[in-house]
Amino acid sequence: MDSVYHVPVMLRECMDALVIKPDGVYVDVTFGGGGHSREIVKQLGPGGKLYAFDQDPDALRNAVVDERFVLIHQNFRFLKNNLRLHGVREVDGILADLGVSSHQFDSAGRGFSTRFDAALDMRMDQSGERDAKYVLNTYPEPELHRIFGMYGEVHNARTLAKTIVAARAIQPIHTVEELKNLVKNLVPRGKEHKYYAQLFQALRIEVNGELEALQEFLQQSILLLKPKGRLVVMSYHSLEDRLVKSFMAKGKFKGEVEKDFFGHEIKPFKVISRKAITAGEDELARNSRARSAKLRVAEKI
Repeated sequence: MDSVYHVPVMLRECMDALVIKPDGVYVDVTFGGGGHSREIVKQLGPGGKLYAFDQDPDALRNAVVDERFVLIHQNFRFLKNNLRLHGVREVDGILADLGVSSHQFDSAGRGFSTRFDAALDMRMDQSGERDAKYVLNTYPEPELHRIFGMYGEVHNARTLAKTIVAARAIQPIHTVEELKNLVKNLVPRGKEHKYYAQLFQALRIEVNGELEALQEFLQQSILLLKPKGRLVVMSYHSLEDRLVKSFMAKGKFKGEVEKDFFGHEIKPFKVISRKAITAGEDELARNSRARSAKLRVAEKI
């Protein structure tokens, strides 16, 4: 099923970065179609174990049938507590692929894609209260301006927010087509696809609290990784990549590296990938979704 669900990006590079030991304990915090997880399990011996996380109920159908594999139906922001429940206090490697799966984009009813008309949903976790309709119809104008500007890097974010607030005063916005029709006059000619992608990205990040979840997950990774354990993270837009890069370099998201009394830097990680690793030409030809992927690798000191 996973080949249809989601083609794993930079599979070989991710496996090399994890440096898998046959008896090691690993975590794939973004299970999705299970492509990366299946490859990790293949490299484990009888004593190895892989724990995978996914908050999307659709992903549960892809579970790997193997006693070395455990799938946990949770957001990765609850990583540490869920591993504790399974008796796991430290691990040899953690993999995160922060992309939205092809399956989610291709499921018309989920509202992730600009290609299909559907209710504006975009929840990865279907039990969540806040969907894209809620954001569009209830958030104050300054909040919408912030979301579109920060999360979507939309160039006319202020005008976009104003247009939406004016329109919803007449009638609520419920569907993908309603939203696209409403903002079509703001879209630069020839840049329609990019503009809608940025708008939808901004809504998706807000609906799912993606950046907060990423920060919580990264902070927990320090506590869970054994010395020399690997943190391997693949991101798809600059906001995520900046957080990952800063955290791997400094152990924090803002400010300078902390120093001890003698001026030595206090850092949890050694950065293995000085520059982000990107997909090769062969993979780009096969899988266009790999184009924006940036892979970063760090080792716990």
